[in-house]
Amino acid sequence: QVQLVESGGGLVQAGGSLKLSCAASGLTSSSYTMGWFRQAPGKEREFVAAVSWIGGNMFWKDSVKGRFTISRDVPTNTLYLQMDSLKPEDTSVYYCAASRLRYPRNKHEYEYWGQGTQVTVSS
Repeated sequence: QVQLVESGGGLVQAGGSLKLSCAASGLTSSSYTMGWFRQAPGKEREFVAAVSWIGGNMFWKDSVKGRFTISRDVPTNTLYLQMDSLKPEDTSVYYCAASRLRYPRNKHEYEYWGQGTQVTVSS
């Protein structure tokens, strides 16, 4: 049974920082891409950043490049998203997801999802 559990969300002021975590279990193969998506009310779920679990190759949405950093801890099967210089437009539910594909950027290319964690940035 695959489970992805996000944590670390909360309320911060513009310019502040948060670090999200995703605890993964039940993934029998390490040949996955692990990624972060976000969805604001009334908006489509959009790609944020991802990393290949084995090689550590990373790729990002252009609007967060330079502010967000994705990383993973292989021994503990934990995925992270460090978010700095947060803006009100970053307010969303953030989701952790897993894909079997190379460099997936579309939500339909991911097959496993966490429940999401709320990030709210006030101005």
